[in-house]
Amino acid sequence: MAEKVTSGRPSSALRRVLIPLALAQFICSFAGSNMNVMINEIAKDLGTTVQGVQLAITLFLLVMAALMIPGGKLTERYGRKRCLNLGLAVFGLGALISSASQGLPTLIIGYSILEGIGTALLIPPVYILTTLLFTDITSRARAFGAINGMGGIGAATGPLIGGIIATAISWRAAFGFQAAIIVVIVLLSRRDVRDPLPAEPDRPFDITGAALSAIGLVLMVLGILAADKNGWLMLGLIAAGALVLVWFFHTVRVKERTGREPLLTMELFRNRTSNLGLVTQNIQWLVLLGISFTVSAYLQVVHGYNPIQTGLILTAATVGLLISSAAAERLATRRAQRTLIMAGFVLTTTGIVLFLTLNAVSSSKVWAYLPGLFIIGLGVGAMLTPSVNVVQSAFPDNLQGEISGLSRSVSNLGSSLGTAIAGTILVAGITKTPERSYALALAVLAAVGLAGLAAASFLPNTRPATPAAEPLPDTPHPGAKRRDGGLPGYTSPEGADKRTATPDPKAD
Repeated sequence: MAEKVTSGRPSSALRRVLIPLALAQFICSFAGSNMNVMINEIAKDLGTTVQGVQLAITLFLLVMAALMIPGGKLTERYGRKRCLNLGLAVFGLGALISSASQGLPTLIIGYSILEGIGTALLIPPVYILTTLLFTDITSRARAFGAINGMGGIGAATGPLIGGIIATAISWRAAFGFQAAIIVVIVLLSRRDVRDPLPAEPDRPFDITGAALSAIGLVLMVLGILAADKNGWLMLGLIAAGALVLVWFFHTVRVKERTGREPLLTMELFRNRTSNLGLVTQNIQWLVLLGISFTVSAYLQVVHGYNPIQTGLILTAATVGLLISSAAAERLATRRAQRTLIMAGFVLTTTGIVLFLTLNAVSSSKVWAYLPGLFIIGLGVGAMLTPSVNVVQSAFPDNLQGEISGLSRSVSNLGSSLGTAIAGTILVAGITKTPERSYALALAVLAAVGLAGLAAASFLPNTRPATPAAEPLPDTPHPGAKRRDGGLPGYTSPEGADKRTATPDPKAD
């Protein structure tokens, strides 16, 4: 049974629960950001290429995007604590396999597939358990602030910590670090984390929808990755992926018409403002991860920087992102969400242009990298929260869980597309020199950023009455009632408090 909180401050027992949940978010964010600084080291050690490592990174992000919503659904059927433990086990196994990799296929199995599946299984329970256990709105907001703060620290310090470990020991030790953190989380969660609600083994699960959505997304991203090898193969894979996704949406409509529960409700796609917000979210993560991959590869391959040097240079973007993210809530009370999103795209594109300009003048000087990266970080940090707010505020409370899961999947899909597009340009041989290939990749990402600016310009120019926070990711299907009569993820675990409230946490 969950512990009630009425004072706004969690009890010592709930504070202990928060530690493993926050560590779980930290390590997943760390895993998504630390690989870029080890591209060269991994490629040399495994006898592969930068493109091979790019494939592993892209697939990791893609597996998360494809499975995050199904992962959230499974928590209803099998229980949140069980899914958390399973996700931790799969993630830890993937980290161990990755650390012992002797070739690219093994790295893909360990990192891309197993760690991707593990993340999709364990992240939804982290946020759902927090919602269920912290029943007071104020204490819940503080809990999510702590969890997302650790997520931000993991993403921000991933390149630096990964670079230090890879330089001092080996890139393999970075995966050993991940496995060690997983062991700590398992021990802490076993002692302190309890699931306040029973599993619902009879709850229906849309297996067909989960499979079709995953296959469609995978085929489309693989099509982009195949662009440098065979144009017809690229078009064929993308077309096949589009057809599978059309099939997926058809099955969703059929299930809704017959009264069955689909993976997603079509209502999520009928709101113009939300659709535009999802487009901006996807483009933001596409640009961010594309830039991170391109700049990391450029520093290592062209200039020969080691992982720790690369991580230190990328810290300029991290500082910019953290500064603007910290000011996001205050800015949301003073400026319209559309204004903040458009300003973010303008800053990000300006940062890319500045990075290219300064490198054309003095590409061998470290100082030439820093101003552009800092401005890119400022731009991305300024628009991430408003884009999610736009999407989240477009729906009533009973759809907050589903739109949060869709929002997170769209963001992860953008991340995988960013590395896929940037990596494909780098190895396609479009230009005669490596330096021009990296410049072209960044120029393409700047053009995509301008497309995001155009999409943002169509958003309504309204300001929220109160500061909106980013959504609770990957909560269960909110349209179905629990046995206690409440909406899943938004009620008191005891069922005594029947109030529902818009979630306060920030999405990772």
